[in-house]
Amino acid sequence: MREHIGSRIFNAANMAFLALVAAVTLFPIYYVVVVSFTDPIEYLQRKLVLFPAKWSLSSYEYLLNNGSFMRSIGNSLFLATVGTACSLTVTAALAYAISRKRLAGRRMFLFLILFTILFNPGIIPNYLVVKEAGLLNSLWSLIIPSLSSGWFVILMKSFFDNIPDALEEAATIDGCNDLAIFARIILPLSLPAIAAFGLFYAVMYWNMYFNALLYLNDYEKWPIQLVLQNIISDSAAGMLMEDRLTQQPPPSEMLKMAAVVIAVAPILCVYPLLQKHFAKGVMVGSVKG
Repeated sequence: MREHIGSRIFNAANMAFLALVAAVTLFPIYYVVVVSFTDPIEYLQRKLVLFPAKWSLSSYEYLLNNGSFMRSIGNSLFLATVGTACSLTVTAALAYAISRKRLAGRRMFLFLILFTILFNPGIIPNYLVVKEAGLLNSLWSLIIPSLSSGWFVILMKSFFDNIPDALEEAATIDGCNDLAIFARIILPLSLPAIAAFGLFYAVMYWNMYFNALLYLNDYEKWPIQLVLQNIISDSAAGMLMEDRLTQQPPPSEMLKMAAVVIAVAPILCVYPLLQKHFAKGVMVGSVKG
């Protein structure tokens, strides 16, 4: 059937509107990337650069040759790798334990986990706990208090509930204990869930800002997001110049754009590697049967 003229006009207007929304959304990202690769002299002359006549890596060279900035990247990489590994281990182990109906006190543990979702102690109690534990001014203060999420535990438990009990019974007959069953059978079958939650945890640790602002006083231990905030607010200019680099620094706006690109790039690179499992993992717990 031929499409009515009114439908064609509506579809064309709808596509034009969505294209405009997409352009407005993507333009800031495009502008940040373009300015970060623009030659400093051209940027000072033109100010508004939509497509540079001369490309340059001077902003990235300046930042990547700066000890303070590279140290912050190392801190964030430590948080994203070690923190994600620890959080996945704790979350998966706890979710598997409470998914087993033979666990003594299972309902009480479920209630305590749900209680943490509904009620948050607040900033001051969390700070006092971190202080009394001797974790202040340590990167572990950003990992240990955030080791697990009650919501993620419940979702992963729902995933484990869908694994047939017959697999565990067969493994038990073959002589496997609970730890061997968890490591050799449950985890390999849970790769979609692990990939999804691993990405969530990695993004959380990489974007760690507020807790770092509360618990870290030594700027040498700051993660990239805290340094990025200071660069954007121009309050980190002295810190970035502490290495006394001989090269002439690019304009501050270009440094800000380059810092933003560097801070975002790792997560953009990790996501395609996990995309195969991510589509399945995000549906964890949504359907039970």
